[in-house]
Amino acid sequence: MKLISVVAASANNVIGIDNKMPWHLPDDLKFFKQTTSGFPIIMGKNTWLSLGQKPLPNRANVVISNSLEAAAGAIVVKDIEQAISLLETSHPGLEKAFVIGGGQIYKATMDIMDEMYVTRIHTVIDNGMVFFPEFAESDWEKVWSEFHDKDEKHLFSFTFEHWIRKNK
Repeated sequence: MKLISVVAASANNVIGIDNKMPWHLPDDLKFFKQTTSGFPIIMGKNTWLSLGQKPLPNRANVVISNSLEAAAGAIVVKDIEQAISLLETSHPGLEKAFVIGGGQIYKATMDIMDEMYVTRIHTVIDNGMVFFPEFAESDWEKVWSEFHDKDEKHLFSFTFEHWIRKNK
């Protein structure tokens, strides 16, 4: 099973402020939905809370937490290893699962990640609280990117990027 992260991050790697994304980009949300629909998603407790404690439809929702006992419509596990084991057992032959945040979960999975979909938001967020971890681009190959300029629906320009880990 491939483990793939999906993230939207500013130029300085900010992904959240006060448990919210610091931008509203409808095309990025559409891309996220199209990319992850039909596949399991793995997230931390704070990401689950930011979604209003409601599972995203058409996806098995797995929440990693040491303090959360249950989450309606989702499966709660203690760590990433348990999440992967559970998905491989409950979905034999599963092609891929997506890690959708937050910062601690991205950091914990960076070394085992196979691919990344990064929406790079072309702005600097000064008051960021949650960050996507730095990664060595030399360990990854950018296989696709697509620039989108700002417009009436998108306050910032952004670029979709697809990265695949080299030598894995």
